[in-house]
Amino acid sequence: MNLSLLGKNALVCGASRGIGKAAAIELASLGANVTLVSRSADKMSDVIKEMDMDIDKGQDHDFLVADFLELSDLKKRVKGLVLKRPYHILVNNTGGPPAGPILKAEKDEFDVAFQQHLICNHTLVKLLQKGMIAAGYGRVINVISISVKTPIDNLGVSNTIRGAVASWSKTMANELGQYGITVNNVLPGYTDTERLRELFGQRAEASGNSYESIIEGISETIPAKRLGRAQEIGSAIAFLASPAASYVNGVNLAVDGGVTRSM
Repeated sequence: MNLSLLGKNALVCGASRGIGKAAAIELASLGANVTLVSRSADKMSDVIKEMDMDIDKGQDHDFLVADFLELSDLKKRVKGLVLKRPYHILVNNTGGPPAGPILKAEKDEFDVAFQQHLICNHTLVKLLQKGMIAAGYGRVINVISISVKTPIDNLGVSNTIRGAVASWSKTMANELGQYGITVNNVLPGYTDTERLRELFGQRAEASGNSYESIIEGISETIPAKRLGRAQEIGSAIAFLASPAASYVNGVNLAVDGGVTRSM
């Protein structure tokens, strides 16, 4: 199985922590040159120190400080990157919207989430697709959520936006497949990240239960009987980015320990 990403350049969003960080490390381990994107230069510098870098293989990692709420600035900065080298792999990944019932959500919450997720994803694909087409190799991997298959309680805005991204992704896969570009979604289940700890902390406070009891209760609903690890999601992303996944296109890949009950 060909998993080598030597000579491939990857742009990984939300790469300063959690799933984005794990994906960047896995892509680097397969030989890719990785550009990290997030708002924190300090955290990204630390991530680069953790990444496998083989100078003999010509690997070169760097990072870009950008805010997904500043779309025009993001476009300008990524255009600068593309002038230096083409990108073959794009990992669209950013933090989810705040929790809360959908009926309590205001218009601005939907607007912000739509820009951070769908509009930024779309903008980045448009900026990178020319280089992918020229290379005859492209991998767009969107980190979404199992809420695409089964909406999660108290994540009204997130459920809505994640579904929109999934439909956008499938449409994009249909259009770009002819150029050797695949577009797929990874749907993490309950994964031990800072965002999940924050959400479960809020749930614990609202219910009066301990954080530990919330974790135990959720784990019991998962066939694997535990939370996922960011590295496990990163590995799935790295596989989809590899030559081995060349005929996997337009799918929603749940990486969730079996918690999603639908097919």
